[in-house]
Amino acid sequence: MFMNLAYKSLLNRKGSVLLTLMAMTVSICVLLGVEHIRHQAKDSFGNTVSGVDLIVGARTGSLNLLLYSVFRIGNPSNNIHWHTYQTLASNPNIKWAIPISLGDSHKGYRVMGTTPEYFEHFSYGDRRPLKFTQGKAFSDVLDLVLGAEVAKILGYHLGDELVLAHGIARTSFSIHDDKPFKVVGILEPTGTPVDQTLHVSLQGIEAIHIDWQQGVKMPGKTTLPSDLRHQDLTPESITGIMLGLKSKMATFKVQRDINNYAKEPLMAILPGVALAELWQMMAMLENVLRFISALVLGAALLGLSAMLLASIREREHEITLLRSIGAPPGFLFMLIELEALLITLLASIMATAILSGSIMLLGNIIAAEFGIFISANILYPSNLYLLGIVIISSMFACAIPAYIAFLKASLKKS
Repeated sequence: MFMNLAYKSLLNRKGSVLLTLMAMTVSICVLLGVEHIRHQAKDSFGNTVSGVDLIVGARTGSLNLLLYSVFRIGNPSNNIHWHTYQTLASNPNIKWAIPISLGDSHKGYRVMGTTPEYFEHFSYGDRRPLKFTQGKAFSDVLDLVLGAEVAKILGYHLGDELVLAHGIARTSFSIHDDKPFKVVGILEPTGTPVDQTLHVSLQGIEAIHIDWQQGVKMPGKTTLPSDLRHQDLTPESITGIMLGLKSKMATFKVQRDINNYAKEPLMAILPGVALAELWQMMAMLENVLRFISALVLGAALLGLSAMLLASIREREHEITLLRSIGAPPGFLFMLIELEALLITLLASIMATAILSGSIMLLGNIIAAEFGIFISANILYPSNLYLLGIVIISSMFACAIPAYIAFLKASLKKS
């Protein structure tokens, strides 16, 4: 009876109740969405590179090494000698080693020299391997594989030829136009820096610099592309190395051995740990988003309280009738609180359904564009905790109109 009375009372004011319900639904959807995406974005950010146990570079800060090796931001303090790479690759604890070489660009996008094993062992997200939408990995000296964003923005297709620029400036006058690369593969979107990278072989990097010295092309010296296969294109140095280990138990031992390497100063980092450190630098942004969603929820709760408060004057006859049949003032107090609870519960259910449905529809698009892999399951402990806070907050927010109804009922003659 008590529940039925609250339901009938809300139904009698369906216009204002519906608007309040919509406002509550939107605010709860925003609150849950921000919290859910924050958790999922943090997990996805931590998995920008997965399956790589250690990243090795010249001795520098861990964040700097992470930024230039994974995000292609900045430059290394020094290079690593090729024989050092060979020494590390032969370590019995290391399953595979992928060398990377940075330094050139194409229309503002970074070029990375590596080996075909990169496409086999590098993964992102939840151990998702790199896949090709078109073509295959490079096999010839002047073959090139495009990231999805580069191909899309610049409009390149398989078979197109392009030239690289010396250095990483968006506008460069040092162009390797004598040795154009041919596009042989285009990767699927990953939502990671891989999408903004042009991949070539280490031999390709060496080939375009074979007639260069100290960043300048030597006049009168030109090696034709047809002659490259007869040249020794083994690099003298590389930018970094990605390592996969045979056993996770050996991670810290291998890291310590690399950091103490005597022949040149090296640094090995755990990419997951370094990514977590980088995410901590964005904690302020997380707090701002939380604050904004809390303000949205607060505004909706005030709207709910105002709607119930405004309805008290319209319900004078209802209050008189309830008092005449013996309902105590506390009954009116509990009736208002129950109405607020019903609105909040219904808004929570609708918000959860809308958010889950939106994620199921847009999850793949978000993953491809932003690299955030969002689960449609939003009912995990932290979000349930938030929903509990929302319900309790609505009870407190509506205590004022409920108390006013209690006072009015106390003044009525039974």
